[in-house]
Amino acid sequence: MNHKNFTAEDFKTGQILLFDKPLDWTSFQLVNKVRWLIRKSFGIKKIKVGHAGTLDPLASGLLIICTGKFTKRISELQGQEKEYTGTFTLGATTPSYDLETEVDKNYPINHIAEKDLEKASDQFMGEIEQIPPVFSALKKDGKRLYEYARKGEEVKVQPRKVTVSEFEVNAEEFPLVDFRVVCSKGTYIRSLAHDFGQALNSGAHLSALRRTRIGEYSVEKSLDLESFQKLLPSRENNSA
Repeated sequence: MNHKNFTAEDFKTGQILLFDKPLDWTSFQLVNKVRWLIRKSFGIKKIKVGHAGTLDPLASGLLIICTGKFTKRISELQGQEKEYTGTFTLGATTPSYDLETEVDKNYPINHIAEKDLEKASDQFMGEIEQIPPVFSALKKDGKRLYEYARKGEEVKVQPRKVTVSEFEVNAEEFPLVDFRVVCSKGTYIRSLAHDFGQALNSGAHLSALRRTRIGEYSVEKSLDLESFQKLLPSRENNSA
């Protein structure tokens, strides 16, 4: 993304904007903020703005936001390979597979050696079947899965095929396991954490997550909101 001063026409014609989504923000909140800044800066009543792939509030990193006519490219961008880094915590599981919910079970970890970690990670290379977390926005019978989960209702989730092309782990701070994963669209890193724990005859949950790349787009070339705002004219200048 070229970091230049934008015009109203730039956004209407279409832009691909790379943002580093902060922790605790939803993807929807960031899109709304960007839309509001564009409308305020140029006095535009309507502008199409959307994102190419949700990041959970507990995750940070690359969020691609498209404007104007480039919103038509969202499905193309969503389908591209993604890279994540983060941390699994071994020895405990949570119902959501991450820190959204409290630990529900603890497991032994003394039997796990370094070679076991490498062997376990190898099991998830290539095309694999993965069951999405029940605490997810996927729909079943018209309701999102997390709606069932939060009410304590049991729901059967069908497995889906995803592809993991790279999976590196580092357990220097065991029982914390740092990882880097390159994977296909639709891969749930929370489910990967859960399944990784099971493969070690233990349990695990996702305790940190950052998206670093989508296709050719890297978080290293992304903006934060403050930097983006500096590329927009102020309302005072615009009305002069």
